[in-house]
Amino acid sequence: MKLLVTGGCGFIGSNFIRYVLRAHPDWKIVNLDKLTYAGNLANLKDIKEDSCYRFVKGDIADRQLVNRLFKEEEFDAVVNFAAESHVDRSILDPSPFIETNVKGTQVLLEAARGYPVQRFIQISTDEVYGSLGPTGKFTEESPLRPNSPYAASKAAADLLCRAYWKAYDVPVIITRSSNNYGPYQFPEKLIPLMIRNALLGKELPVYGEGKQVRDWLYVEDNCQAIDLVLRKGKVGEVYNIGGGCEKRNIEVVQMICEILRDHHEAQHLTPKIRFIKDPRGSAHDFRYALDCTKIKEELGWEPRVRFEEGLRLTVNWYLENQDWVEGVVTGEYLEYYQKVYGSGKGLAK
Repeated sequence: MKLLVTGGCGFIGSNFIRYVLRAHPDWKIVNLDKLTYAGNLANLKDIKEDSCYRFVKGDIADRQLVNRLFKEEEFDAVVNFAAESHVDRSILDPSPFIETNVKGTQVLLEAARGYPVQRFIQISTDEVYGSLGPTGKFTEESPLRPNSPYAASKAAADLLCRAYWKAYDVPVIITRSSNNYGPYQFPEKLIPLMIRNALLGKELPVYGEGKQVRDWLYVEDNCQAIDLVLRKGKVGEVYNIGGGCEKRNIEVVQMICEILRDHHEAQHLTPKIRFIKDPRGSAHDFRYALDCTKIKEELGWEPRVRFEEGLRLTVNWYLENQDWVEGVVTGEYLEYYQKVYGSGKGLAK
């Protein structure tokens, strides 16, 4: 099989490429990535010479480039990871989210219509469903009620995918996963941000009182699920992919501090937690939780990595790869950090 993987230099995309090349050594992958702040060639430097892998720098919203690639490569399938993906950034400026997540997805769908593929996998998010109260879970039939520009752009892309399947028979399948964590995640997201700040002795900024609840999924478990959906999923369907592990944000931060204590004889890190005003307001969803019965019953998928184990693996990876972390932290990141968290002691310099 020959895959077009878009956004393959990002967090989940790079982990997926590495997973596929390991699980299917006879497959070929073309990785199309714009290399924005969150996309990094260093994420895949260990496979850059692999004969089954090709990198192309480019934008999924570039219709001419996308059409040329589809014509030249004759892809069997597309897995679309390419997206602007951070809620806080979408509130600061929604424009890039519309350009990439909506227009870019439409460009890919149109190419898949003109140069037919066997599968078009749209990588979405649980955030399209909106926010849950203290009980219940989202199913694939739950209404889409996005509360941030990011979530709205992903919901729009999902609906475009459905429309292209219904109107043009483009063989679309959508996956919606819960919060991923693991190696190579850009340090604007909660877990890598807390790890880096703690190692630098900086404050750990937590929105509100940290009571927001998220369902956590180790990235390799998500990669395995996407691979199953690609090979065995039913066209036109949506599959929820969740870790089945709900934690309050403050619990996650405290767990990171405890794990780091095992590696350092320094002071306990928990007092460095600083509760700050949530800039998202009502756009910050209280709780996400996914009902994953469908993918479990139809495809036999279950998450393999328990959160405690996965978090320890993740902390260890960041400890062993601090050069990678500092390599991706640019001036643009520091400017963004100051806008969101302020310029006080919490600023990760």
